Amino acid sequence: MDIFDRIVACKKRNIGAVLVTAVAKQGEGPVAVGKKMLVTEHDEAFGTVGGGNLEFYAREKCKELLKTRQHLHERYVLNDGKVVPNAKTLPMVCGGVVTLYYEYIGAEASVFIFGAGHVGQALVNTIKPLNFHLTVIDEREHVIKQFKGADRLVHQPFVEFIDAEGLPENAFVIICTPSHEYDYHVVNKVIEKNFKPKYMGMLCSPQKLKDYLEKAYERFGNKINLRRFYSPIGLSLGGGSPEEIAISIASEMLAIHHNKDEVTHMRESDHGHYRYWED
Repeated sequence: MDIFDRIVACKKRNIGAVLVTAVAKQGEGPVAVGKKMLVTEHDEAFGTVGGGNLEFYAREKCKELLKTRQHLHERYVLNDGKVVPNAKTLPMVCGGVVTLYYEYIGAEASVFIFGAGHVGQALVNTIKPLNFHLTVIDEREHVIKQFKGADRLVHQPFVEFIDAEGLPENAFVIICTPSHEYDYHVVNKVIEKNFKPKYMGMLCSPQKLKDYLEKAYERFGNKINLRRFYSPIGLSLGGGSPEEIAISIASEMLAIHHNKDEVTHMRESDHGHYRYWED
């Protein structure tokens, strides 16, 4: 299996990875331009960028980039004690300068949708073009069989899935099961397991939310941390069809994903001294 086959395998399994490529070289060094190394979030490495301290440092840098999910372009002086502007000196004796490009490969976020009904399907249709990895869970076999577009479909009771696999930190969790009791069970399991999703939204009415919160405070106490809990889910955009609800959920998810503290109209974000809509 070559390095590109491994990239495809990582994408299919939703495993984050960083592809390191030697893009420039001056003088002596242990790597030729074009050489590549793939480092996964499981600390596996395939290929090489020359070995020695250069490769050791590159692997450590990959660990940082796997956390931040960013790309990086960096130069290295392979001569201990020598200083070159805009380059990091490594404890080597080759004497050359090598430039590596680090490319993060993987989904920007993992999305778990509990419920493969109309809203779940509409949501997947809406966010499929984005760089999210979509897992849909439902215990109803006939519903799962007709679902389309998810990266992964799981036919399993909702809470059993969480017990078996857990949820990664900073995941996006959407709860739209066919029963309010199932919805409550999913939220409660996330709380019990102390998982830390970046976003957890539950599809519900204000009355259903009130009912859940009364039960949650009775069960977990008044100091329960619901800071990442969004319910009723979505932004207040209007409309009640599955497709309109999906757009409101996707909009809220994107605002959270991009760390937007407030959601405003674009015309209000950079208009100078003109407020033409008030004329």
